[in-house]
Amino acid sequence: MTIGLIGAGHIGSQVARLAVANGHDVVISNSRGPATLSGLVAELGPKARAATPEEAAKAGDIVVVTIPLKNYRSVPVASLAGKIVIDTNNYYPQRDGHIKELDDESTTVSELLQAHLPAANVIKAFNHIQAAALTTDGQPAGTPNRRALVIAGDDAQTKATVTRLLDEFGFDTVDAGPLKEGWRIQRDTPGYGPRRTADELRKDLAAAKRYSEI
Repeated sequence: MTIGLIGAGHIGSQVARLAVANGHDVVISNSRGPATLSGLVAELGPKARAATPEEAAKAGDIVVVTIPLKNYRSVPVASLAGKIVIDTNNYYPQRDGHIKELDDESTTVSELLQAHLPAANVIKAFNHIQAAALTTDGQPAGTPNRRALVIAGDDAQTKATVTRLLDEFGFDTVDAGPLKEGWRIQRDTPGYGPRRTADELRKDLAAAKRYSEI
């Protein structure tokens, strides 16, 4: 499988490392151009290449969007039609500026991306784990107290595919439900950040409160 990455920061580079370590090809991009990724591509080896965001979108069987949320409208639209798009993004007003629909909680981060990519299958994942832990916390399936990660999405087949990918990467999966439930694992919720097993994450999701309720 080819994993396309739109964004090569902390999370994007770690997902690329996991993908290559598990035998996948990687096409990685950022906003500054392929030449700025030469060091990362050299580290990743022959299964990785640098590209533009448009090229990464076209090449990926799964495409990971991992950029500052304020830039989500720059994500290519037509090239992602019919594809699985993993959204790792979080909303930080001090970085992203205020986004009315998120401030009034009429939508969620991943629903914004889904609205921008109406023909893609967007799924929330990788947004509540520190980047460094992605390549250190993974364990084989069946390991006691294995770390779990949350997904949210509207398409069952997409969820099944991403669940298999997370299992390859060393993590159990907890399904939070549709994209509109992705708020349950946003910043400042109980499950955002700390290491959690699947059972612990389910409790965290149930205990999460909207910002307006805090």
